[in-house]
Amino acid sequence: MFKKVLIANRGDVAVRVMRACRELGVETVAIYSKADRNALHVRYADEVYPIGEGPARSSYLDIERIIEVAVRSNSDAIHPGYGFLSENRAFAQACADAGIAFIGATPQAIDALADRRRLGESLEAAGVPVWPMSRQTLDPDGLRQAAEKLGFPLLVRPVAGGGGLGERLVLSFDDLNDLISLASIEAASSFGTGEVYLEKSLPGARRIEVHVLADSAGQVIYLGESERTIRRRYQKLI
Repeated sequence: MFKKVLIANRGDVAVRVMRACRELGVETVAIYSKADRNALHVRYADEVYPIGEGPARSSYLDIERIIEVAVRSNSDAIHPGYGFLSENRAFAQACADAGIAFIGATPQAIDALADRRRLGESLEAAGVPVWPMSRQTLDPDGLRQAAEKLGFPLLVRPVAGGGGLGERLVLSFDDLNDLISLASIEAASSFGTGEVYLEKSLPGARRIEVHVLADSAGQVIYLGESERTIRRRYQKLI
């Protein structure tokens, strides 16, 4: 059992993790930006440390500063919550390099899941049925050929990131090039890469998610299904 956990997040996300730690008798460390100095997670933690200015890139996304605080506070582990650095391979690796447990996926697992095209290829290789998608990214000719093969309607999707950012619904060839360009610009701004691919869209389908939780000891549990059909920006809302 960890003795002290740093939560690399803020707000309700951090408070929920802290409540779980408190129930387990584990001490908690909060980090906060200048804008969050009076936030609930700061008041709830056992120890608190300022991490930087208000913008996330200057505070909650500053890997070097977070690791520095974790070492200074003698934290055994870092819990990233969700969002921010929770799916950042470099952060998970930085924790490992510093001898601090990262409560989340391994750098290798994050890397394997980061590129949706590579993930699709891995699933296919394992014999898992995969929804039709293109393998090309920014090559306009390749994407047009893929669109002809897949058929409309299509989704333009970024290879990285989530939340529906960098996604566009395409109904015909007339809008294909413009929507690819818009999706690529948004993806580059949000995730640092403008690479996109095409995926067959299925209007009217229901989105059912299956939740699985595994630990480093090889124990795996199934947490049931959830209905995620109502979405904004082609993503789940409920």
